[in-house]
Amino acid sequence: MTGSQTPLNYDASPWRVAIVAARFNDTLVSQLIDGATRAWRAHGGIEQQLAVQRVPGAFELPLAALKFAASGEYHAVIALGCVIRGDTPHFEYVAGECARGIMDAGLATGVPVIFGVLTTETEAQAEERAGLDRMNKGGESMEAALEMIELLAPFGARPKARPQSKPRKKKGRR
Repeated sequence: MTGSQTPLNYDASPWRVAIVAARFNDTLVSQLIDGATRAWRAHGGIEQQLAVQRVPGAFELPLAALKFAASGEYHAVIALGCVIRGDTPHFEYVAGECARGIMDAGLATGVPVIFGVLTTETEAQAEERAGLDRMNKGGESMEAALEMIELLAPFGARPKARPQSKPRKKKGRR
C-alpha cells in the first residue's frame, strides 16, 4: 500500500470505486470497510459513487473483484478481507490464491484492483492493522486505489457511462 510518510491528497469526487469485502472475520473486515469509507470521504468521494458488496470469504474475493472491474462501471476495485494463520495449511491456500486472483483481476481488466486483505499470524496483528485508531489498512487501500486511478488516468482507462434502465414490460399469460 502507501507506506508513505508524505500526506496524500487526492480528489476522489470524479471517480467510482467498488469495495468487495469478505464476511469471514466480519468484525475486522468491517473495520477495514469503515477505514476505506472514511478515506473516501476525506478525499472528497461522493457516497453514491462508492459501492460496497460483501462475499462469503477471502477465497471468493477474486471472482467478485474481476466482475466489478470488468463491468466498466468502476475506476478501481478494492478487495478487503482477513486471513489469520491457524494450525493447518489452509492459510497458505486461501491467502496465496486470493492474492494471485486479485492480481490477475487487475491485469485482465486494466482496472486497478487493490489487495487490501490482511494476512497475519495472529488475531492481535490483524486487530492492529484493522484498528481505526492505528494503521487501518482499509484506509490505506483506498488511498492506493486513488493513487492508481490518477496514475492510469492519462492512459484513457475510463468506465463506460451507466446505461439508463428502462421499465420492463410484464409478460402476461394468455
